[in-house]
Amino acid sequence: MIKRRKSTGASDVKVSFVLDFDDPRLPASVVGDFNGWVPGADPFVKRSNGTASAVVSLPPGHAFRFRYRSLDGLWFDEEDADGYEPNVHGSNDCVVVV
Repeated sequence: MIKRRKSTGASDVKVSFVLDFDDPRLPASVVGDFNGWVPGADPFVKRSNGTASAVVSLPPGHAFRFRYRSLDGLWFDEEDADGYEPNVHGSNDCVVVV
């Protein structure tokens, strides 16, 4: 699931990428063009509400490519992404529009 929230007094939008707390692919991180595709830069953090989330601040009016990557190197997708686009690796990147 992806949640968007406008920060009070800021121009950026806080985008939360959310997985179930018991997702077997955790620990993982969200990796995308907004963080240089660096695994571990934006890790999922377990929350008390039964979820795990990674939160990034992004400028509105843009589309960003991303995927999830588990600690053991498994790449996986967000089912609720705004879209999907082919990448140079022969798979697809997820897209979030802010």
